[in-house]
Amino acid sequence: MSPRSDATPKGSGADSGRRIALPARIRSVPFLRFAALWEAFFVALASLRQNKLRTAMTLVGIIVGVTAVIAVVTIIKGLDQTVASTFSSQGSTVFTISKRPQVITSREDFVRFNKRKDVIREDAEAIFRSCTACWRTGIAANSFEIAKRGDQKFEGVRLRAITPSAMFEIDGVSIELGRFWTESESAAGREICVVGPDIVTNLFPDVPMERAIGQDIWTGGHRYTIVGVLQPLGKIFGASRDNVIYIPYGNFEKNFGAHNSIVVFVQTQTAPQLEQAEDQARAIMRNRRGKTFRDEDDGFALETQDVFLNLYSSATANIYVVTIGVSAISLVVGGIVVMNIMLVSVTERTKEIGIRKAVGARRKDILTQFLIEAVTVTAIGGVLGVLSGFGVAWLIALLIGFPLLFSVWSAVLGVSMSSIVGVISGLWPAWRAAKLDPIEALRSE
Repeated sequence: MSPRSDATPKGSGADSGRRIALPARIRSVPFLRFAALWEAFFVALASLRQNKLRTAMTLVGIIVGVTAVIAVVTIIKGLDQTVASTFSSQGSTVFTISKRPQVITSREDFVRFNKRKDVIREDAEAIFRSCTACWRTGIAANSFEIAKRGDQKFEGVRLRAITPSAMFEIDGVSIELGRFWTESESAAGREICVVGPDIVTNLFPDVPMERAIGQDIWTGGHRYTIVGVLQPLGKIFGASRDNVIYIPYGNFEKNFGAHNSIVVFVQTQTAPQLEQAEDQARAIMRNRRGKTFRDEDDGFALETQDVFLNLYSSATANIYVVTIGVSAISLVVGGIVVMNIMLVSVTERTKEIGIRKAVGARRKDILTQFLIEAVTVTAIGGVLGVLSGFGVAWLIALLIGFPLLFSVWSAVLGVSMSSIVGVISGLWPAWRAAKLDPIEALRSE
C-alpha cells in the first residue's frame, strides 16, 4: 500500500484517496505572501483593540505631529497662492514706471530715490505716442484719506486716481453694482467715484449696498458721488484690499494738484512683447531725462510684478523651512512615543512570541508582525492627523483672512510621513522581538 500524499484528505468513500487540485493563483508564492501580510494586519488590529489606552496614547503622538506638519504646509501653500494671485493680478503683460521702487529696504535708498525727478503725465503721454510695442498706457496716483458720510467716518482709505478707465482692467478689479465712469466723464473731471465694498459697509451700515449708488461721500475735503461698487477682493496679511476709492485723474489734478509723482502703467497685448516694450519705454524715459548711453539707468524705476514675487520668495524661503522643520519635530516626538510603546508591547508579549516561534514562526514572521503593527497605528494616526491638520489650517485661515489651498499631495505626504515614522520607530522593537530565544521566551511570565 503506497503512502498517502499530503494533498490527500482523510476520510472514506468516493473522495478517499483523491488529490485536491488548488488553483494556481492560490498556490503561487506572491499570493501566499500577500495572505500572510493580510493575516498579520488583522492580528495587528486585534492587538491594538486589546490595548485601547496604549493605542490611543500612541495615536495622540502621531496625530499631533502630522497635524502640525499638514497645517503649516497647507497654510504656506495658501499664503503663496494668495500672494501670487495678488501681485500677479495685472498679469504678465504689465510693467510700471515710477519715481522710486515700490519696495524700498533702507532709509538711504529712500533719500536717494526722493531726489529723482517726478514722473509726470507728460512722461506717460510720451510713452503712449512713441512706444510701438505698448498696447495701453495708464497713470495712477495714490493718497490715503479719511472718508465721511454724515456722522460716519472711515479712516485709512486708499484714494486712487486713474486714467483712462481701462486702468480698472489693468488693476484687475471688476464692478459688482453700478458702473465705471465714461471717458467723457473722466476728461471733464467729474466728481464721481467707484468704491470698494468696505466703503459701503462702513459709511452705509444700515443701507443695502445697492442703495449706495448715487449717494454722496466726502474724502480729502471734496464731495464725490458713488457710481459703482467693486467686487470684493478680500484680505492679504490681515489687511483689507476693499477700502479703496477710485476717482478720475482729471478730478484729482483739479482738487489735489499735479505736484504728486505718478505711476505709469504700460500693458502689452502678449507676454512676448513685454521685453520689447520695456526697452522702448526705458529709452523714452532716458531721453526725457537727458541720459546718454554712458549714463547709468538711475532716473526712474521700471518694475514688473515679478519684483514683488521674488522679494516675497527670498524673504520667506528660510522662514518656511524653519517653520516646517520645527513642526516636524513634533512628528519625531510622536515616533519616539511609538518606539517606547512598541518596546513595552514586546516585553508584555514575550511568551506569545515564544509560542509562535515554538510552532514554527520564523524571525522574519515576527519582525513583519511588529512592523505591521507599528505602521498600522501610525498610518491611522496619519489619516486622523491629516484631517485635523486641514481643520486647524482652515480655522487659522478663517481668522487671518486668506483662502486655503487643499491639495491631495499634502494628504499623501502626511500619511506617508507617518508610515515612514512607523517603520523607523518600529524597526528596533520588532528586531528585538525577532531575536528572542523561544525557550527563554516561553519561560517568561
